[in-house]
Amino acid sequence: MNEKILVVDDEKEIADLIEVYLKNDGYTVYKCYCGAEALGYIEETELDLAILDIMLPDVDGFHICSRIREKYFYPVIMLTAKVEDSDKIMGLTLGADDYITKPFNPLEVLARVKTQLRRYTRYNVGKENAKESAESLNEIDIRGLHISRDNHKCLLNGTVLTLTPTEFDILWYLCTRRGSVVSSEELFEAVWGERYLDNNNTVMTHIARLREKMNEPPRRPKYIRTIWGVGYTIE
Repeated sequence: MNEKILVVDDEKEIADLIEVYLKNDGYTVYKCYCGAEALGYIEETELDLAILDIMLPDVDGFHICSRIREKYFYPVIMLTAKVEDSDKIMGLTLGADDYITKPFNPLEVLARVKTQLRRYTRYNVGKENAKESAESLNEIDIRGLHISRDNHKCLLNGTVLTLTPTEFDILWYLCTRRGSVVSSEELFEAVWGERYLDNNNTVMTHIARLREKMNEPPRRPKYIRTIWGVGYTIE
């Protein structure tokens, strides 16, 4: 194991608690209590995952997440004492992969970390072991959209789309069910591996981010269509 995880929280007790649980499970932990120190770790350390508190005494977790996404694709989990949907949507829009509200069970954090690292590991293994040829189930072409599960690459009209592992998994799932309508519940449970709640905006936010990267017009998207009250489809 020995994956390297950055933990950022200005509440010392919380940061220390998360550190204990992660270290007990075999992870290497880099812990800090302010954003400036976290930004230093991001630039100097090869990380596999970051856990970021939103409210910090200097720069906030949103800014740190945005800086990470300028260069890196490893998972980011946001922590917050707030429950407003606007904060959650903001974090996911900036590229966060998951969101945990305080107070939380440390075992839940550990489970979320394992889920995100499994997805990230699959992503990197695919990149390092790309095959020159692939079976039809591993590569899909849809009107200029080419997506390959072997090397986790996605091209749109010849241009590489820079997708996070979560975004790739969403697009791949929709492509494999081309012509069918996939509900938000099905998509969330397939990609995140957790039970879907009716007030969960995670899927909607990630779809919006995917459309932005694909330069999809909101009202007349060419690829990912919304079937109101039902779900999403790629035709």
